[in-house]
Amino acid sequence: MLPRSDTVGEQGFRAPQVCHLVGITYRQLDYWARTGLLRPSLKAARGSGSQRLYSFGDVVQLKVVKRLLDAGMSLKKIRQAIEILRVQLQSDRPLADVTLLSDGLTIYAAHSSQEVVDVFRRGQGVFGIAVGPVQKELEGEVHALWAEEEQAAQAKEVGV
Repeated sequence: MLPRSDTVGEQGFRAPQVCHLVGITYRQLDYWARTGLLRPSLKAARGSGSQRLYSFGDVVQLKVVKRLLDAGMSLKKIRQAIEILRVQLQSDRPLADVTLLSDGLTIYAAHSSQEVVDVFRRGQGVFGIAVGPVQKELEGEVHALWAEEEQAAQAKEVGV
């Protein structure tokens, strides 16, 4: 059973939980961590048998990457965008600090409503990902996951 806290994900998330919450395979998560796309901020894997530990913010960023992939972006372009945003924003969590827009070919970072208007003036159809709603959705999914795990643990104790 997971430790409970008033703060969602304060204790961190193990890889199986992250995969469930984000909707990716363990193989994808492992590849993304090993290649530096998004590394776990709480605990990196150190050799065979060790486990990575992801923060809630890490999971939000991973979910944004998954949404960009679902919108048709290539992993190569997502990786390039993350690197550019890290430099521009001087942030280790660049996907948590902006609203992202994508037309499946390009990723736009919107820092204000004026920037979004400029994107539409170019005639591009864009797919918007506001990180705030992703975070709220993920909070609900975390609570549902905890409830499922707790229910499974109780059923195991009873012998059902």
